[in-house]
Amino acid sequence: MTPTELLKDAFTRIVESAEVVVDGLSEDELAIRPGPDANSIGWLVWHLARVQDDHVADVAGVEQVWTSQGYADRFGLPFDAAATGYGQSSEAVAQVRTSAELLTAYLRSVHDQTLTFLDKVTAEDLDRVVDSRWDPPVTLGVRLVSVVNDDSQHVGQAAYVRGLLA
Repeated sequence: MTPTELLKDAFTRIVESAEVVVDGLSEDELAIRPGPDANSIGWLVWHLARVQDDHVADVAGVEQVWTSQGYADRFGLPFDAAATGYGQSSEAVAQVRTSAELLTAYLRSVHDQTLTFLDKVTAEDLDRVVDSRWDPPVTLGVRLVSVVNDDSQHVGQAAYVRGLLA
């Protein structure tokens, strides 16, 4: 298995898991928060897609799916188009209300852009520094693994919240 195949498998597991989590849920169910300041399934899946979109588009040197394919307008959220959910308040989390179909469509579009980028990545590319603001500087490989890790945690959280709905 090549590094690209490994990364594609990891990102595919995220999108497949997220689709299972949101499948069949209503907008109201996606917005349920198990505690007053807890994250909802809808927010968690939106956030994991936004982080992947933001981070992969940055290293790929392309526009984010969020804006290039009109998802920012389709979601109609009261946030700046650059918002990914990072550091959002409890009040902002409550404003993420959407359908399972729109969440899945956005996540699939982000996934497609991620796979297109990964098809061009070589093993040597993974050592390229993509963010020198850190010590040590962040390489492409580290950034991609970081996105997989963050997204995996959030899809697991969303699955847990779905389990509470049963």
